[in-house]
Amino acid sequence: MSNIIRLVVACVIFGAAVALCAFGFWWWGILVLLIGGITLLSFFFNENMIIAQWFLRKEKSEKAEEWLLKITNYEKQLHKNQWGYYNLLIGLIESRKQPLKSEKYFKKALSLGMKMSHNTALAKLSLAGICMAKRDKREATRYLQEAAKDDKNKLLADQIKMMKGQMAQMDKQQVVRGGYRQF
Repeated sequence: MSNIIRLVVACVIFGAAVALCAFGFWWWGILVLLIGGITLLSFFFNENMIIAQWFLRKEKSEKAEEWLLKITNYEKQLHKNQWGYYNLLIGLIESRKQPLKSEKYFKKALSLGMKMSHNTALAKLSLAGICMAKRDKREATRYLQEAAKDDKNKLLADQIKMMKGQMAQMDKQQVVRGGYRQF
């Protein structure tokens, strides 16, 4: 459902609540007011995104992808503040299937912006992992430093530390003819 339609429906419901209260049906007016509040909340927080996040936390990426695919045009169906988060969620789901193809979603999420710094750090950490897979140490180092700076609450400190350890291992590995690694 388009965001404009949600806003119009919420206004109509609020108008009905005021009319019910004006005619003396206080309890019905309060109930309809609560329903209008929930409808207005769905303008700012899309239910498909909330359910997809819940499924991602439960490690059920197939169901999360199902719910995200219900959003056909994110620019019309989501509030502008949610566009970056939508691309972040798509990137996280895509990174489990095809990690190198998820890079464009993480970059788009960063360009659209996200309000919470730990989500920005998560996108940059994922981009660092993709750069490490491409054996681009300089970009990976840059993304790791930016992720460490953005992770103000130290939610991703263990993952950043682990990635730095993997980057140190990258220096020790040499790729010889035939693609075999030697230590």
